[in-house]
Amino acid sequence: MATVFVAGCGLAPAPSPPANPRVLHGVAAAEPSADPRPYGAADTAFGLDVLSAWCRQYPEANIVMSPESLASGLGMAYLGAQGSTAQAMASVLHLPAGGQLAAGLHARKAALGSLNGPGVTVASSDQLWADPSQTSSFLPSYLNALASGYGAGVRQVPLVSDPASAAQQIDAAVSATTRGHIPRLLTASDVSGSAWVLTDALYMDADWAAPFQASQTQPQAFTTAAGQQVTAKFLNGGSFPVVNASGWTAVSLPYRGGQLAMVALLPDSGSGGCPALPAATLDAITADLTHGMVLGGRAAVALPKVNLQSQASLRSLLTTLGMGVAFSPNADFQGMSKGACCIGAVIHAATLDVGEKGTVGSAATAVIFPGVGVARPAPMITFDRPYLLLVTDTSTGEPLFLARVANPATG
Repeated sequence: MATVFVAGCGLAPAPSPPANPRVLHGVAAAEPSADPRPYGAADTAFGLDVLSAWCRQYPEANIVMSPESLASGLGMAYLGAQGSTAQAMASVLHLPAGGQLAAGLHARKAALGSLNGPGVTVASSDQLWADPSQTSSFLPSYLNALASGYGAGVRQVPLVSDPASAAQQIDAAVSATTRGHIPRLLTASDVSGSAWVLTDALYMDADWAAPFQASQTQPQAFTTAAGQQVTAKFLNGGSFPVVNASGWTAVSLPYRGGQLAMVALLPDSGSGGCPALPAATLDAITADLTHGMVLGGRAAVALPKVNLQSQASLRSLLTTLGMGVAFSPNADFQGMSKGACCIGAVIHAATLDVGEKGTVGSAATAVIFPGVGVARPAPMITFDRPYLLLVTDTSTGEPLFLARVANPATG
């Protein structure tokens, strides 16, 4: 699919990740080739499920998340899951069937790393943080799978003896990857009593292929999800591909280099509720945009400037989606460690800043385990009621960010 569119006293400071995290126990992991696009499609479907459930919980709120980051954090846990726990997680994550998981995850990671270029910066990091009392309990097969699929190594932090220090060290690493946009993901209380934590962090700074002119940014009215009229600053201009299909108007806004793009999706009517956007519908819309079958031609846009922030514990939401067994005493993560119990919490944070120059986004996920010429004027598409934003890798379909803007006048 091609689509356009987050123990012990006296422990020494956490060591840096290994220079080659794909080499563990003196054995280099294989580098088979695989197609990352099925994983982009899986993460998109998972992200839409999470956004829909989140919107139903808070129908009047702005929401921003990173399907890529959340899927990575949970995916690292999935590598150690077995039995019904693995089946439930695979279903919720929409993981592709077949035996190419390790190769597919590696290809997904490699594709994400290839997005950097002039005007585009993408950085990510994945890590297993373990209390020193737990580091010898992990199965070599699990550590090799982490290194192969996610480039993740193991770092020791005093989760048992000094959870405040452990949280600070994890937060410092997340802040470094996100360039300070997510300075605090975890608190001492979040990790107190935990044995290990899996984290993913993501940062993106991408310039538009055609920046908006600041002189054209104007205040305009926006009807919020609560039905109120507010005034927001709107970016105005451009000439972008547009598709009208299945109750949505979609506009594609490319970033420099053409490897990333944002799709802004406006429902045909209404400002409240949480309109359904099935993955198949999104796939058809983005395929039209990507392959040039643009039924509606091109259009200028009036798009609110937004600076969005979200942070939430997603255990309840993921349980609702069908992953409850992973949080229960019946969870089976014996493929990770013989002492593994279950996931205690999943914490996700994300930011998205859309302005004249481009887009800056950041995201982080923690999965915590308890111990244990004269152109013709284009028509204008005005995003003056709640809409969705997606930022993806145009070649693999990997969704980096997904947001619902309910009120652009607030963060």
